[in-house]
Amino acid sequence: MNKQFAFAALMSVTAALAASPTLAADAAAGKAKSAMCASCHGADGNSANPEWPKLAGQHAKYIAKQLADFKAGRRENAMMAPMAAGLSDADMDNLAAYFASQTMSLGEADPDLVELGEKIYRGGNKASGVAACMACHAPNGMGNPAANFPRLAGQHAKYTENQLKAFRSGQRANDAGKMMRNIAAKMTDAEIAAVASYIQGLR
Repeated sequence: MNKQFAFAALMSVTAALAASPTLAADAAAGKAKSAMCASCHGADGNSANPEWPKLAGQHAKYIAKQLADFKAGRRENAMMAPMAAGLSDADMDNLAAYFASQTMSLGEADPDLVELGEKIYRGGNKASGVAACMACHAPNGMGNPAANFPRLAGQHAKYTENQLKAFRSGQRANDAGKMMRNIAAKMTDAEIAAVASYIQGLR
């Protein structure tokens, strides 16, 4: 493990602990509050529009951190900033607990992109320095809740593609230690599209 990766991993664990929902998170209260989220993300967290992420089955700590980042301006999004602005810490934890308790709908990968997508996800690209996605997000795409690495399996390919490009351009910058920005900066459009499609079909 090189020093840069070790530092980034340490920063991610620190961020995860700082963003942890309280033990008193109330999924029922989160469900009641989730009506404001349903029009984009679906009542059960499975969004119909591939531009918007599925929240169902995502790790609670990760959801809570993203909401806090939207509220604080660490993650910029014109639609999410006003939605998060009025949320208390308890609201964020409760919403996170509710969506984490839901079941994510499964997707399919584009057969034409599977070979390259699997290659990048499982082995990266040694020539360009792209790390294997599974090193942080697990071979099955379920992520690592302790380190606050999100679940990827089943996520809309379009959303994942958009986020990788946002990390690559620096438009999204709320990743600890610039881990995702450093990885995405080395990825081509073809690699991003392929791995995003592969992730959509992971199960």
